Amino acid sequence: MEDVQREAPRSPAAEALAEAAAETLITVDSPASMQELGRRIAGLLRPGDLVLLTGELGAGKTTLTRGLGEGLGVRGAVTSPTFVIARVHPSLGDGPPLVHVDAYRLGGGLDEMEDLDLDVSLPDSVVVVEWGDGKVEELSDDRLHVVIGRAVGHEEVLDDVREVALRGVGARWEQAGPELARLAPA
Repeated sequence: MEDVQREAPRSPAAEALAEAAAETLITVDSPASMQELGRRIAGLLRPGDLVLLTGELGAGKTTLTRGLGEGLGVRGAVTSPTFVIARVHPSLGDGPPLVHVDAYRLGGGLDEMEDLDLDVSLPDSVVVVEWGDGKVEELSDDRLHVVIGRAVGHEEVLDDVREVALRGVGARWEQAGPELARLAPA
């Protein structure tokens, strides 16, 4: 990942997350950098981890998840599961499978997603839920919130620039907090 040489203003989503808790802020400057960030985050994930992705359409949630899949070493192309709601990508080795959920079209909370059996999948898998805020938090007291915001400003210059805020919730992520902080460029 390259460091962006200019100070990019924070997106409203990143600002809200910054006020809520201590987090790690990372600026990425391209889809390739977003995918690389996903690979790096995957190195911190283990079976039972719940990752919630938030960001507007086109922010890079699926691109980040593609990197997570590569980092976890799972089978199959990681693409948006918008129309199938969820995809399971089995591990090619001894790591956990990746369960990739897109809750965009689901209006309700966990009850509406009950048929997906996420509570059954979670202990043995890494479950990533796009658009999951307010819908699946009940699955685990420990979860990683990832908020992706477009940098605002000179759009012709900052079009691919994204601000990624990582915030761990629960005891599992309190322990991993220093590891999250190391993901940010020095």
